[in-house]
Amino acid sequence: MTSREALAVAVPAAPALAAALVALAPRRLVTAVAVACALPAGVLALALAAVALGRPGSPSVGTWIVVDAAAGLLVGVGGAVALASVLASPAYLATRDGHGARGYFVLLFAFWALLVAVPLAGNLGAAWLLVAATTAPSALLVGLGGRARALEAGWKYLILTSLGLGVALLGIVLLAAGVRGGLGALSWHALGTYSAGSETALVAYLLLLAGLAAKIGWAPVHNWLPDAHSEAPAPVSALLSAALLPSVLLVAWRSQQALGPVVGEETALGVLVLFGLVSLAVAVPFLWRALAWKRLLAYSSLEHMGVIALGLGFASPLALAGVAVHVAGHAIAKALGFYAATPLLALDPRAGGHAASGVGRTEPALGAGMGVSLGTLAGLPPSPLFASEVLIVAGGFQAGRPWAAAAAAVLLALGFLGLMHALLEATVGKPRREGARPAPGLRTTTVLALVSVPLLLALTVAVAWLPGSELVEALARGVS
Repeated sequence: MTSREALAVAVPAAPALAAALVALAPRRLVTAVAVACALPAGVLALALAAVALGRPGSPSVGTWIVVDAAAGLLVGVGGAVALASVLASPAYLATRDGHGARGYFVLLFAFWALLVAVPLAGNLGAAWLLVAATTAPSALLVGLGGRARALEAGWKYLILTSLGLGVALLGIVLLAAGVRGGLGALSWHALGTYSAGSETALVAYLLLLAGLAAKIGWAPVHNWLPDAHSEAPAPVSALLSAALLPSVLLVAWRSQQALGPVVGEETALGVLVLFGLVSLAVAVPFLWRALAWKRLLAYSSLEHMGVIALGLGFASPLALAGVAVHVAGHAIAKALGFYAATPLLALDPRAGGHAASGVGRTEPALGAGMGVSLGTLAGLPPSPLFASEVLIVAGGFQAGRPWAAAAAAVLLALGFLGLMHALLEATVGKPRREGARPAPGLRTTTVLALVSVPLLLALTVAVAWLPGSELVEALARGVS
């Protein structure tokens, strides 16, 4: 086992060990043990990301473990968001008077361990198992509040994503039947040797992507996403949106790269472009509505998973550079937005069912954090998502898909207008007349906002050198 592979094993093992330690810790020390365990687990994930992204041209590719540039990016994102979610969790638990802290942290660390393992899977079968395994802890976390709507959202998430994964499994079975070599033949390298015919391969590929789409949250199989994101605890919503969705999307992209030569590159890429455009088109009308804060962020996730799908489907150097920036920028902004929900709901409980209004007038620090999040997600310059969306649209023209790129530009402009209206209303609109309320999590949200701003600006600056870089070349090569 190489040093990279050993580090890759340690990345999911650390949060798994943390779950065990939290389960055994004395009740009064549960939160302290959780925070103490989260720090080294987060550092390990960021260390692996630094190793993989520092030398993108020298990936470690095995039958069961892959440590390449894409894995490094997603593991870094997942580890950073998971660490921030653990740090933001005491404020959420304070709204529940600390009730259920042990079970909450055990499930959260289990979710973390499975989540960061997904990008490292060197085998389609193993990747499917890991994605399926994330469903149990995340569904329990979605329904943790115990309210009727939370339980309904948890069941909807569990049932719809499980059905989707069942469809994906059927595609995997078809692929396994056409490749020699047992389970090892489902490695990303071996999938390209599929020999049962291009038509059968296309059917298997469509089943696989359609099934994974339910977990990614692509339209039209996104029905669970708005309810689950809006009902889950805020730190869990951050992990679901900022880390889980793009990690599963990476599995879909690896499948496209492996099976493209078998089913035809244009066809394989066209499926991703189609999912991207449909997701954007479905999300935009909701972004124009007055939605509760977390529900608005949920529909923004639908939009941004569509944007990432478009970039991967265009597959040009400009588009892939945009995807790299978009994944990181979306994770930072979306996580910050969900963390802001904890103090927001404490200050204004009605914000759980109605659009936030005038928060910046009554709580300037909270309003600033919400503004940074929503302004970035809208693509307001100089946010990195503005730059990444420009790169992705330009990459569509570079790839010879002018109609898809033009349609994406129009839909992104419409989404921008909708989110900017929500931003203005939430920050400087008419404030609600509420008495003074304690706001757990306000200090944490403020600190995270202060950390997020320079990170987002650094990503914007990175756009200047990413196109044509070794990192983008490594993303284009995949695991080949």
